[in-house]
Formats: sequence, C-alpha cells, structure tokens
Amino acid sequence: MKNVLIETYGCQMNQADSGIVGKILQDNGFRLTNDEREADVILINTCAVRDNAEKRIHNRVHDLKSLKKRNPLLKIGILGCMAERLKESLIKEDKVDIVAGPDSYRRIHDLINTTEPSVDVELSKEETYEDIVPVEINTDGISAFISIMRGCENFCSYCVVPYTRGRERSRSPKSVVEQAEKLFSEGYRDITLLGQNVNSYFYKEGEQTTNFAQLMAMVAQINPLLRVRFATSHPKDISEELVDTIAKYDNICKYIHLPVQSGSNNMLKTMNRKYTVEDYMKKIEMIRTKIPDCALSTDVIAGFCGETEQDHKQTIDIMKKVGYDSAYMFKYSDRPGTLASKKYKDNIDEKEKVRRLEEIIEVQRELSLQSNKRDIGKVFEVLVEGESKRDARKLYGRTSQNKVVIFDKDNNTKGDYIKVRIDDCTSATLFGKKL
Repeated sequence: MKNVLIETYGCQMNQADSGIVGKILQDNGFRLTNDEREADVILINTCAVRDNAEKRIHNRVHDLKSLKKRNPLLKIGILGCMAERLKESLIKEDKVDIVAGPDSYRRIHDLINTTEPSVDVELSKEETYEDIVPVEINTDGISAFISIMRGCENFCSYCVVPYTRGRERSRSPKSVVEQAEKLFSEGYRDITLLGQNVNSYFYKEGEQTTNFAQLMAMVAQINPLLRVRFATSHPKDISEELVDTIAKYDNICKYIHLPVQSGSNNMLKTMNRKYTVEDYMKKIEMIRTKIPDCALSTDVIAGFCGETEQDHKQTIDIMKKVGYDSAYMFKYSDRPGTLASKKYKDNIDEKEKVRRLEEIIEVQRELSLQSNKRDIGKVFEVLVEGESKRDARKLYGRTSQNKVVIFDKDNNTKGDYIKVRIDDCTSATLFGKKL
C-alpha cells in the first residue's frame, strides 16, 4: 500500500478538490498520510490565479528534492489549475513526476502507477465528480466545503480559470444535499457551497429545474443547526430571489462575498466584468435593505492594465461607500493566456502597484476596525470552532457574519452554539464574554 500526502494551497475550491482526489486514491488502495517522511507520493494541489501562488509552488517542489534524494522512489505531482496551465514545463523544468488537471482526478491512480512522468490535463464538459463523496483532509471537523459546480464562462480578462477549469457545469441538487446531510451526520456544522460563480448554478432534469437560491434553501432545510455559506458570487448574477432566501433562513449566514475588483467603470470594462459601478451599488443597496445585518466582503485588484490614479481613487471611494467588513486585496500580476495578457499592456510600475495596494489595505484596515467597533456591546450566536492558537484558555468561533470571536473556554466544545457579548476588538478579531 502506497502512502500519499496531499498538500493544498490557494482557494477553497482546491481544498474541496483535494478531498475528491483523496477519496479516489483511497478507493484504489492508497493510504492518506500527513507525514511527508513516510509518503511514497506527494501531490500538491494549487491554483494559478496569481503569480505569487505559482512561485510558492515552484519553491515547494525545489524543497522536496531533498526528500527525493533520500527516497529516489518518491513521486511528486502537481494538481489543479497550475497543472493545466503549465503542463509539460512542470515535467521538463521542475522535474515532477505527475501533472493532473482539475478534470483528470478519476485517473490519478493510473498516473501514479506509471513508470514514466505523466501528464493528463484534458478538460471535460461534463465532469462534476458528483458521485464521489470527498474525504475531509486537514479540517477542523466543524467546517467543510461542497463543490456544487465547476468551470466558469465569465472570461474576466485577468483570469485564467475559464482556461484551466473549462466550461460551467452544475451538480445535481440531490447529490449536493446528500453530501451535506452526510457531513452534518458526521458532526460538521458549517458548510460552504463552492463554485467559481455560484450564482450561475443551474440544474435541469427532465422538466425540473433548480437554481442557486432553491439549492441554498434545500441545504438550509437539512437542519437548523447547520450553518450554510457560499462562495463566490459574481455581482452581475446575484439575484433578489437569492437575497430573499438568505433573509428567510436563520441558518443561512448573513455574509456575502461580492467581488468588486475596481471602483472605476473604465477598469471594469477593461476587466470584462459585465457590470458598472452603478449596477454594483444597486445590488449593495438591495442587500442592505433586505438583510440589514449582512456583512459584506470583496476582492480588489490594484494596478490593473492602464489603471490611472483617478481609477485608483475611485476604488478607494467605492470601498468607503460600501464600508466592507473585510476584503481580499492583491496587486495585478499578468497571467499568460488570458485576454489581458494578449490584449493589454501591464504598464503600471511595480512600485506604484505596491503603493496603491498598501493604500487599499490601509483603507480596508480602518473600515474593518470601524465595522468591528460597531459590534461592541452586541450579542452574537457563535459557533465554536476550536481552541485559540494564542491562548489555550480561550476558544474561537465565528458569527453568522463570518467574524472571528475569541472568548473564555468554560465548558464549551467544538460544534456548540453559544451567545457571546462583544466587549473589545481589533480590525481582524472580536473579543467577548459568554452569556
């Protein structure tokens, strides 16, 4: 029996995919391990969305070469979007043994068992892995991810996902609900439904159709003790029906990640985002009206092709206008093969990109602090997720709004729901006392 270590980097989708790979390998006689020293195979599952992610993986592969010197039979593989994008160069330059794209996981055991370096990055128009119940790898036993669809057809000009994950296709609602029910029965209490654009989820069987709002309701109805989240939304597709559904069910978390990317209409057009600032703000207003306590987070790109100082200031303006609770912020990195790489010049000086990103980060830090300060004195229901990493006498959990709360341990354990009154905060964390 061969021991396989699966390392996951990047997005939640990769974590869900690692569970699929793990299940396929287990079913084919492999044993999963967390110890690289006993591994016969090390699989690295990563994304290709940003240059830094790829550099980190190249460095990791280089580090693993020392293990391979001690164990010449060790096989190293790259999975996911990076595998599909770089293909043969990973074999020729990085000297890895296995390269498998996101739609090739059913054949991963065959790739491992070949004697020569092997590549399989063929994309599929149908593959959803809906018949595979993933194993949970390196989870806390409370939070889990369910991939409800694969691929993307938005073709944002900066993004490689449509080229590395293929056409959009959705799993059957029955398979999603069954997986969620199984996870709940195993003690998981916080489930995130995943897709490159979950709002586009659509499944048709005969005359019966299911959209994303309806799927969310199905999962929420499994049990009121099951929290339901989702990621990621595209602003052009978030519907009033979905927002009404979030408002209707107490156990659907009052948190929406709605990537804006830029506050400039010029930049949004260049990015091929298919909405304007005005469109975006109408969606924000709808959410605020229907779910007043809903937290909002976003993605922001600094220094995209042709971005002027005025474009940058407009991004700062929309961040302040919306008042995001949190954000994921990055400086633009050219991704070969994308429309932006082919059509636009990456003409913003690196130092200027860094300056703009630092300004964006500082603005968001203040917005997050203001948001958390508004929570002082409020009482939240917190799902206990584990012991605080900094203080063994305390526990941590999250609110429905996806905010981390630290509080005294008392007699509570993972999976408990408790009421906590917030009495202090930083820009990243709430601190409170159990009631």
